[in-house]
Amino acid sequence: AYDIMRRGLGMSAAEQQPYFAEWNRGVLDSYLIEITADILGHTDDTGPTVDVILDAAGQKGTGKWTVVSSMEEAVPVTLVGESVYARMVSALKDERSFAATRLGGEVRPLDDDPTEVIADLHDALYGSKIVSYAQGFMLIRTASQDRGWNLDPGTIAGLWRAGCIIRSRFLADITRAFRANPTLHNLLLDDFFVDEVARVLPGWRRTVARAALAGIPTPAYATALSFYDAYRSARLPANLIQAQRDYFGAHMYERTDRPRGEWFHTDWTGEGGDVTSSAYDA
Repeated sequence: AYDIMRRGLGMSAAEQQPYFAEWNRGVLDSYLIEITADILGHTDDTGPTVDVILDAAGQKGTGKWTVVSSMEEAVPVTLVGESVYARMVSALKDERSFAATRLGGEVRPLDDDPTEVIADLHDALYGSKIVSYAQGFMLIRTASQDRGWNLDPGTIAGLWRAGCIIRSRFLADITRAFRANPTLHNLLLDDFFVDEVARVLPGWRRTVARAALAGIPTPAYATALSFYDAYRSARLPANLIQAQRDYFGAHMYERTDRPRGEWFHTDWTGEGGDVTSSAYDA
């Protein structure tokens, strides 16, 4: 949101600050939005402090730990993953500076009404945050089942709400969702969040599209939207992937006209034998 306001709309830190402060009084009320408003309003003898901070993000490893755990549990925590990789890209400061001279570092300013762009940014941020929490609870749920931890997601949401860097107003809505349905499979399926995502979805799509056309990266917004679209798809193109895997590695596949758990192999070229690789779940 900061980058789109800054490079897409040409807004200064001082011009952005009131919007983050306003967002912190609504559904986006959270610790990180709160401190972002504080940061954008801070100045020193050079001007806005944020403007002189080097754009190379560090990390202590909690993001990496989450991504590694998601791989081990086969849970698509894509938003945290893209956020970790975005930090890694930012750390390539010298390479990026050179690449900007070779590949063109400019972006196309957004021509749309700034009021509309910022309203859509709000919705993109909200929708992406919902997906991020949904993915996080998917990972917690799976790990709890695999390890016999018997974790209560409603209690976890309540603990986060009591105070941590991911504190958010809608943790109360998350707590309510899991209290109402302790077996809720995914936060996105709760009635409240179904309606909330549907409400913000148009602005979320416009934001990702605008940024792509302008040349501004939106790794978290884009991957969260892709996950949402994939999760709501009754059929994905993974059947072709399975056909490819069976063709080049004899990994076998399941069929839509047979019960799950039955595996098949096709002799795609007419020259192969009956040898197959063992099937596995991933």
